[in-house]
Amino acid sequence: MEEQAIEMPCPMCQEEGQLGMMAHVDEIPYFGEHTQVTVLCHACGWRQTDFIPAEGRKPGGWDFEIASEKDLNARVIRSSSCTVSIPELDLEVNPGGNATGYVTNMEGLLNRFIKIVEMVMKDLEGDEEENLKTLQHMLHRLQKAGLEGDGLQIELLDPHGLSQILHPDAVDRDLTEDELRRLPVGPDPAVFSK
Repeated sequence: MEEQAIEMPCPMCQEEGQLGMMAHVDEIPYFGEHTQVTVLCHACGWRQTDFIPAEGRKPGGWDFEIASEKDLNARVIRSSSCTVSIPELDLEVNPGGNATGYVTNMEGLLNRFIKIVEMVMKDLEGDEEENLKTLQHMLHRLQKAGLEGDGLQIELLDPHGLSQILHPDAVDRDLTEDELRRLPVGPDPAVFSK
């Protein structure tokens, strides 16, 4: 993967002449051809990665229930425009200004939620007993998902349609008008931002 210089200031530190972009085209089994684009700043270390499928996509969502331990192996492509949701735990991760895409499996996706819940638990003050109990319940459910018949519903909601779940039981669906209105779309591609 050869790096190309980008003639614009870094969107984070505004340093000139420090941005580079790398693009790598690869065939992801069962997902098809994707281009992985990474933009990085050599001055401040900022980076943004995203996955772009070769064929065009429409806004879409994916629903999947982790019902057994083997479901934890289901492959996930999450683009920087995707909101990941676990409705029954009222957990949702929205794309922000520095969101990046990634390829993982359901276990890796759950581990990302586990780390966030653990971090929030560490920051709680001693008098927040009710919040601590709620977080402990969330943590327990995340850690037990797919084990002992304890299932969890996972949703990927992507207004750009770049995210996918690879599993025969994953349901590909259109986004509702309400979802399209409320969903953030993530960061602008740095290469095309002014």
